[in-house]
Amino acid sequence: MKTGIHPDYYQTVVSCACGNSFITGSTKKTLKVDVCSKCHPFFTGVRKVVDTTGRLERFTKKYGLDKKKG
Repeated sequence: MKTGIHPDYYQTVVSCACGNSFITGSTKKTLKVDVCSKCHPFFTGVRKVVDTTGRLERFTKKYGLDKKKG
């Protein structure tokens, strides 16, 4: 392994938007995430509604798909 080319490795504090935080290893000193294992629907079993306003409309507009045509 060459010396001097690898980034420094830190004990990192990961902070989630839900308020949970935990320690892991990373090349960054702090990390901020939107979801973690305490609030992700896969791990909690509770569905969350994610704001996707306009995504479907943009898709249908871009590709010209119409629900009525079938």
